Amino acid sequence: MAESRTVLAQTRSGKKTETTFGRLVRSGALLNLLYIPALLLFFIFIFYPFFKGIKISFTNWDGYNQDYKWIGFTNYSRMFTDPEILKVIRNTAIYGIGSAVFQNVIGLLYALFLNLNIRTRGLVRTVIYLPVIISSLIMGYIWYFFFQYQGGAINDIILLFHDQPSNLLGDPNLNVWIITFVNTYQYLGIAMVLYLAGLQSIPRDYYEAATIDGAGPLQRFAHVTWPLIAPAFTVSMVLNLIGGLKLFDVIVALTNSGPGYASASLSSIMYLLYFGREDAGYAATIGILMFIMISIVSITALLFLRKREVNA
Repeated sequence: MAESRTVLAQTRSGKKTETTFGRLVRSGALLNLLYIPALLLFFIFIFYPFFKGIKISFTNWDGYNQDYKWIGFTNYSRMFTDPEILKVIRNTAIYGIGSAVFQNVIGLLYALFLNLNIRTRGLVRTVIYLPVIISSLIMGYIWYFFFQYQGGAINDIILLFHDQPSNLLGDPNLNVWIITFVNTYQYLGIAMVLYLAGLQSIPRDYYEAATIDGAGPLQRFAHVTWPLIAPAFTVSMVLNLIGGLKLFDVIVALTNSGPGYASASLSSIMYLLYFGREDAGYAATIGILMFIMISIVSITALLFLRKREVNA
């Protein structure tokens, strides 16, 4: 009799433990533990380097020596008086805004075309998206053989009509736009895919109703398609904007920020300052400026475009 009571108590105790565990699982409390590895990695690779960079920006560290001196706001005052920084900020804005505009316009046109019922649309989608999976550095070197001064494919064509080749990558008025074009070419496939997803989520009934009401193609696009792909436009614009503002690989491959700093972005000049001049403290200051610039531009764009989604 006593043994049966012990077994019954153990059984009841086991049921109680299982019930408590089951409640924790059903409530999702234990699932919060799964965030710990991600938060740990985020802290190690994002938070710690960021705050370490802020600390370095107040020093004269060369990037290699163990000894460095605290110099206060000297790097920041140097940055605001550096005549090259304004040019670099302008280039960065062109890379970011220019790439985002071109990628979204061309990507939307491709999406509208490939949303039609054509036979080869699967092949065309693959061809357009293919550059996205190629390394940006390799893509830059591929296009370098088109634009280079000696033996470039474009200059070979120019020499058929002129005596001298054109220094396309050495022209400060052209090289920034050439880099923007290469970046646009590589990543417009992302915009195309996002817009295709948005277009294919629109019910066909909306277009049929608009057609019955007498709406033409442009009116259907303005009053049906454009408002309903607003979320896709927001995501595509913000992603491409951030990608352009932190552009680095293509610049290194095509011009290495030259001539001088004529085609430099904030990320590429930061690289040159660190590894070329061994000026890690000033490079960290440029990195803080880049972080602030990207944060302000991307958050502003996101809030504005989210507001447009609501009003669309």
